[in-house]
Amino acid sequence: MEKDFEAKLHLQNSSSNSENNSNCSPNGVPRSRSITFRAPQEQFSIQDFELGKIYGVGSYSKVVRAKKKDTGNVYALKIMDKKFITKENKISYVKLERIVLDQLDHPGIIRLFFTFQDTYSLYMALESCEGGELFDQITRKGRLTKDEARFYAAEVVDALEYIHSVGLIHRDIKPENLLLTSDGHIKLADFGSVKPTKDCQITVFPTANYEKACTFVGTAAYVPPEVLNSSPAAFGNDLWALGCTLYQMLSGTSPFKDASEWLIFQRIIARDLSFPDYFSDEARDLIDKLLDTDPNKRPGAGSDGYAALKMHPFFEGVDWKNLRTASAPRLAIESNADEADDALDSWNLYHVGDGCHQQSVAPDESSGATSSEASSHITRLASIDSFDSRWHEFLDPGESVILISMVKKIQKLTNKKVQLILTDKPKLIYVDPAKLIVKGNIIWSNNPNDLSIQVTSSTHFKIVTPKKVLSFEDAKQRAWQWKKAIEGLQNR
Repeated sequence: MEKDFEAKLHLQNSSSNSENNSNCSPNGVPRSRSITFRAPQEQFSIQDFELGKIYGVGSYSKVVRAKKKDTGNVYALKIMDKKFITKENKISYVKLERIVLDQLDHPGIIRLFFTFQDTYSLYMALESCEGGELFDQITRKGRLTKDEARFYAAEVVDALEYIHSVGLIHRDIKPENLLLTSDGHIKLADFGSVKPTKDCQITVFPTANYEKACTFVGTAAYVPPEVLNSSPAAFGNDLWALGCTLYQMLSGTSPFKDASEWLIFQRIIARDLSFPDYFSDEARDLIDKLLDTDPNKRPGAGSDGYAALKMHPFFEGVDWKNLRTASAPRLAIESNADEADDALDSWNLYHVGDGCHQQSVAPDESSGATSSEASSHITRLASIDSFDSRWHEFLDPGESVILISMVKKIQKLTNKKVQLILTDKPKLIYVDPAKLIVKGNIIWSNNPNDLSIQVTSSTHFKIVTPKKVLSFEDAKQRAWQWKKAIEGLQNR
C-alpha cells in the first residue's frame, strides 16, 4: 500500500531545479517542472515523536502537537489517512498542498519542515502555532475589539497579498485556518484547497485529475456568490472570505449564519447582510466593500491592487512594514475545564500509522491490508483525537475510541457541556466532564431507522432514535465528521 501510494503521489525529489522555466500552460493548468524540495521526505516513524494535544481535525486528516524525541523540536504534525485520500480521490489536493507549502516563504504563512509516511498515513511536519486558532480567540472573547480585529485583519491582508502576488488563491480563508504563534501573530494555514492561476510563480506538478477552475471548495459560510454561480476561481474569492472573517471577529458570528448550508447559500446569493449597531463606520464600510457581489470591485482585487485595501480608513495607523514586530493582542486562555477535549495525557497508538504492536495477521500483498486491518481502519485516524486518561474508565478492555469531542447538549432551557464519545464496540455515550459520570447511553443500532444523525450546519447536529432526539453543538465544526463516523460504523 505504501509503495502504491507513493507512486501515485509522485513526490520524489529531483536533482535539477528549473526556476526560470514557464510554469503554467495558456489554459491555466500547471505544467511539470523540476524541483528540489526544501522540506525533505524523511525516513521517520510515528514512534520517533511524542504526540500531544489535538490542533485541528479535517475530513481526512488530523493535526496534532508532536515533539521529536531525539531533538526536542516541536511540530504541528498533519496526519493524513492514505486509504481515505485514495478512495475520495484527494491525492492531487495533498500533492499540491505539499508542493506549494514547500515553496512559500513568508512570515505570515505556516512553514513545512519535512514529510514522511508509513503503511497507513502520510505526515507533514508543520510549524507549531502554540496560540491556537483565531476562531478560539473569537469564541473565548465573545467578539474582538476594533483594535484587535484591525491587527489580525492587517496580518491576514499581508499574507494574502503575498500568496496572490505569486499567483495562488487560497479558497478557504476562515478563522479556523488563521493560526496564532505563541506571541499572537497570524499564520495562514491549510493549503489543501489552493488554486494556482495561469500566472502562478509556484512550481506545481501536472495531474490527470487536476480540477476545473470553477470546482466548488471551501466552507459554506465564507463562500462568495460567484463560486455558487460556478464562476472560475479568482483572487476576489479570498477577499470575500476576508470580509466574512472580519465581520466574525467584530461580532462573534458569521454574517450569513443560518440553520443549514442551503439556507446559508441563499443568504449569500441574496446578499442578506446586516450590521450590528456597535460596528464602527470604518469597519462597516470595509466589510460592505469586501462583500461586494462583483469580485473585481472588492478592495485588493481592482486595478489599484492591495494599495486600495491597505489605504482604507479601517487600517489607519497600521505600520505595514513592521507588522510582524508589533505587539500582538493578548491571547485569551481557555480554562482547563473547557479544554478537556484538547488535553492529551496519553495516546492510543495502536491504530496510528503502522501501530505500536505487531499485527496478528500478515498483510495480503494483493490488497495492501488484511480484512482485520480493513475493519479497524476507521479507527486509525479517529483514535488520534482528544483522548486523555480521564476517559479510559468509560472503555471496556480492548475498546478503542472512534471520535470524541466536547460538545454542548442543547436543551429547551439550558445548554450543558458534555464529552460525546463514540467507540468501535460500537458504543455512543456522553459524559459529564466535571463529575466524570455517564449522563446518557444512546442505544446503538445498525438500522438507520433506529439510529440516525441529521446535520443542520457544520456545528449543529441531531442524533435521532425512536424514543428521543438529542441536539448537539460542536464548536470545532465536526458535525459532518460525527455523521460520517456513525454511519461508517453502521455500514462496516
